Amino acid sequence: MSSSYTKDVIIVGGGLGGCAAALAACEKGLTVRMIEETNWLGGQVTAQGVPPDEHPWIEQFGSTKRYREYRWKVRQFYLNRMPIMEGNNNSFNPGNALVSSICHDPRVTVHVLRDWLIPYIITNQLTIHYCTSVRSVRRKGDAIESITIIPSGQTYTAPYFIDASETGELLPLADIDYVTGAESQAQTSEPHALEIPDPLDIQAFTYVLAMEYREEENHVIDKPAMYDFWRSFQPDIWPDKLLSFHAPHPVTKEKRTYALFKQDNSFPLWEYRRMFNNRLYNTPMKALDITLMNWPQNDYFLGNIFDVSEREKKKHLYQAKQLSLSLLYWLQTEAPTPKGSKGYPGLKLRPDVFETDDGLAKSPYIRESRRIKAQYTITEMDVSPDVQEGRIGKQYRDTVGIGSYSIDLHPSMTGRTYLDVEALPYHLPLGALLPKEVNNLLAGCKNIGTTHITNGCYRLHPTEWNIGEVCGELVAFCIQHGKMPKEVRNDSTLLHSFQRVLREAGVELEWPVDKMESQGG
Repeated sequence: MSSSYTKDVIIVGGGLGGCAAALAACEKGLTVRMIEETNWLGGQVTAQGVPPDEHPWIEQFGSTKRYREYRWKVRQFYLNRMPIMEGNNNSFNPGNALVSSICHDPRVTVHVLRDWLIPYIITNQLTIHYCTSVRSVRRKGDAIESITIIPSGQTYTAPYFIDASETGELLPLADIDYVTGAESQAQTSEPHALEIPDPLDIQAFTYVLAMEYREEENHVIDKPAMYDFWRSFQPDIWPDKLLSFHAPHPVTKEKRTYALFKQDNSFPLWEYRRMFNNRLYNTPMKALDITLMNWPQNDYFLGNIFDVSEREKKKHLYQAKQLSLSLLYWLQTEAPTPKGSKGYPGLKLRPDVFETDDGLAKSPYIRESRRIKAQYTITEMDVSPDVQEGRIGKQYRDTVGIGSYSIDLHPSMTGRTYLDVEALPYHLPLGALLPKEVNNLLAGCKNIGTTHITNGCYRLHPTEWNIGEVCGELVAFCIQHGKMPKEVRNDSTLLHSFQRVLREAGVELEWPVDKMESQGG
């Protein structure tokens, strides 16, 4: 028999947005229930294996105070608990990687987030259900009343719900209007939108794996079942076989050459998302570099995994895993080397990094979610340097945060190639977090009111954290004042009061243009 237990807010999804929402809500004294599909907190930075992608000012400004504290906690873990070589300082980059100034082992973030939340767990203010998903949602009118979870079958009620899941899982279950794929120019007026909308034009997802290199050893995996397929596969949008050291340049679309390790005129994949650089540490046992495989060659774009049948979903998850394992096998056995030989048999899969049997991340890296039909939808014109004057994007009266990243769209399920165009440092409007038709649900991840195009810059780690944190703060504000989220947005006095609360919590609402110019970013 199922039971109903009431909390102030139920958060579906334990990724960065979900954890930020939980921290904000708990610090304001709310009781929180979190539903997480895996046994790890952290989402894209942990279970999906993608180190933080961030803007060039992230060490000084351009995020919330809590996000900076998260980064500080990750860095301090290494500085305080790992034997760091002399000469490293507070800008320590654990993996000395190209993608981020804090590229690190996903297990460290799992530890940091758990350690941060444990005081609230001990006092039962926060309850986390791991390896759990939502089976059904009960909605009445413009409010969600309860959710039922599996495998326990229990039903939980709350006055507020935050959908911080990776793919907007609550939206179809609650029969809330949402968008998938690409809008048309007629719908959004965006210069880079399609002529005809295509709900299947969804960005590729990726199964990340971790590996090290033992040059004199042989660690070749068993030949993947789909290796022959992937070895011969050449997409129409690709300049060579997918399993090769060539791919389209994201901006120019010209043939770009990659290399596993650093070579002249080639992009070094090994350094790209390296999470452990052995030269930085003086460990008792000499550990080797570890890198994460999240590259153009293992982006999977043959089919989507949400809003499809369970059979279709399993097929594409399997094939995406086979792609990543096939890329590893190709690197081990057939990849050309600078010495003229074939293969790097010393590449060793590291299943311990993700604590999985197959060595792959616990979940696929999801770039594009279902997106709410929001009170306000962010369009390309809001962030375009061709439309907005000055150095920053559109400034909203209901701004609740800031972020920065280019419009970075990976190949899509319909065969479209990259779209990578400049975007100005942007602001986050509260209206993008609020669905049009439901009053007590907030979007807390990549499911906010962006378009297919602006999702390309609003989907990164600091912005997801900002989104989730605002959701947690907003629920606390609404409960305290007896108001609904839409009332807060629409009433200028309430909105200014809420924005003051955000500033006090360390949420940056405006870009410091003078500082940006002085740093040359």
